[in-house]
Amino acid sequence: MSFNDDQKANLSAPLNRANVKERKQGGRQFSYIEGWQVVAEANRIFGYDGWQRETIFATVVADYEREIGENKLPGFGVTYVCKVRVTVGDVVREGCGSGHGIDRDRGLAHESAIKEAETDAMKRALMTFGNPFGLALYDKEQSNVVDPAELEASAKRKSFLEFYKASIDEYTDKTRLLTFWNSDAQKTARRNYDLSPAEVEMLKAHVMARVARIEGIAHEA
Repeated sequence: MSFNDDQKANLSAPLNRANVKERKQGGRQFSYIEGWQVVAEANRIFGYDGWQRETIFATVVADYEREIGENKLPGFGVTYVCKVRVTVGDVVREGCGSGHGIDRDRGLAHESAIKEAETDAMKRALMTFGNPFGLALYDKEQSNVVDPAELEASAKRKSFLEFYKASIDEYTDKTRLLTFWNSDAQKTARRNYDLSPAEVEMLKAHVMARVARIEGIAHEA
């Protein structure tokens, strides 16, 4: 299986900071993505019927009596470790995770622990596919985590580039095409969308390819 262009673009896109949550644990601050958000992203990118999740094993590694809360009520602490396999077409990724449950009822402690372990393992498996699943959070600098406004600007720029290339392809006269490309209005439009030098060069190459195509058609005629 090979991912289509839209899937590749989504998998390599920066992570939206709006999807990132923070928690304190052991005196440290951690960034993470909630389990439901990871599932939603998998459904969006791969399709609702385009991926599968399978629990390979789930094992209890701790089950003990403990006191709960300030009132030191009797209860139970449970910990599971788990491995989950995620399959997208013929691409298979696995992840291991752990989950902890604390409750006055032993059964509820087990339920909480195994759910957390499965979710943690699934997230680690999906993380290997790209930034939208949390890969960007493993970079301490979080250089591929962007604010919603930046993500929106990037999406608008991508849409503009696609529209621009389509507009270039509509020209059948090279003089008019070059006039269009060199016009002050188009230079302003390219600046307004804050295109990078590489993106401008890509569009210029597209123009020259279209000019060559027009000349080729004229020569054939």
